[in-house]
Amino acid sequence: MHDTEKRFQETTNDLVAKREETTCCIVGGGPAGVMLALLLARKGVEVTLLEEHLDFARDFRGDTVHPSTMEVLAQIGLAERVLQLDHTTLPAMLIETPQGVTTAISFEHLKTRYPYIALIPQAQFLACITEEAKRYPTFHMVMGARAEKLIEEDGYVHGVRYRAQDGWHELRAVLTVGTDGRFSRIRKLAGFEPVKSSPPMDVLWFRLPRHADDPAASGGRLRIGQGHIFIQLDRGDHWQIGYTILKGSYQEIKAAGLERLRADITQIKPIFAERMETITEWKQIPVLSVESSIVKRWYRPGLLLIGDAAHVMTPVGGVGINYAVQDAVAAANILTPGLVLGKVRTADLARVQRRRELPTRMIQSFQQFLQKQIYGGLTATTEAPTLPLAFRLLLRTPFLRSTPAKFIAFGPLRERVKNP
Repeated sequence: MHDTEKRFQETTNDLVAKREETTCCIVGGGPAGVMLALLLARKGVEVTLLEEHLDFARDFRGDTVHPSTMEVLAQIGLAERVLQLDHTTLPAMLIETPQGVTTAISFEHLKTRYPYIALIPQAQFLACITEEAKRYPTFHMVMGARAEKLIEEDGYVHGVRYRAQDGWHELRAVLTVGTDGRFSRIRKLAGFEPVKSSPPMDVLWFRLPRHADDPAASGGRLRIGQGHIFIQLDRGDHWQIGYTILKGSYQEIKAAGLERLRADITQIKPIFAERMETITEWKQIPVLSVESSIVKRWYRPGLLLIGDAAHVMTPVGGVGINYAVQDAVAAANILTPGLVLGKVRTADLARVQRRRELPTRMIQSFQQFLQKQIYGGLTATTEAPTLPLAFRLLLRTPFLRSTPAKFIAFGPLRERVKNP
């Protein structure tokens, strides 16, 4: 142990205000964490969920809930309750170019009770899942809890030391699960390094007003032109806009000024010219750094990573929430029998990775294919881009055109809750 680490451990040992025990400690209250906590609590497993923030009232970038997640929610009796939250539905994504070429990735004919993508504020989604989990006496949640140290003894992770409003806590657990997102602290503490790829784009992410005379049930549109992709999602009272830029070019665009950005977007989407005037400062336009990565090994004895902590998806297809939920379902299915008995085998942690790694790698490859097909030619010309031939054939050939919709909606492997 390094001197710095030793001093930190000695200091936290002195400061620990309370020592606690649980069967499963989950660090991170995102989609993977809250779903895993609920599924374990429903089976009587003692679970403690640690969330660094004091509430879920934040502006999340990922709000797309796919048919695969809706089916999981239906299996545990929560689908209708989730659909009572503020939401819009996206039955298809229209793809347009300046030539007027319009095609669609449509979910309407998929064999499911939920043939659409639901756009649900993630804060409301997370609150709904945790409210359901609170019905079970084995579920405990600590908000404002920042995990700072893994408890490691004899090569085994036995929980975490975390800092809360009332001071330091030591939480010992049979299993610790890192679900704390793309910048996972648990992943870093465990010494795992994600293997990254470099998608060619970043995304400017902002809102524009929705007018009363805008078409109802407009769903989503993706327009290709002027070297960019313009993504337009109907959020009911506003349009959610995504505007792709070359990776690393944000500072250059910012230096050119808001007036230039307004003009560029107006050229792609003239009907938004007046609405772009509502963008008056750069803080209204967060930049989403697009990344794709995966950890080679998702586990150590006593520790498991799932969701964005194990693999980060690009925004293509909006699949991030749904793969996090699928990871949680697989982990609950595999690990519950042992956790009910108060134990976990490292071999079972490896089974979780084997179950979810191939679908993850497949969807990441699919995302890379779509990125190359849609985005690859845009930098070659800004005059009048067309969809690449391979992509047009994929969407227009009868026995192939449903493939993108199926893959986005369900992925290559559907997870179902065992004995719901």
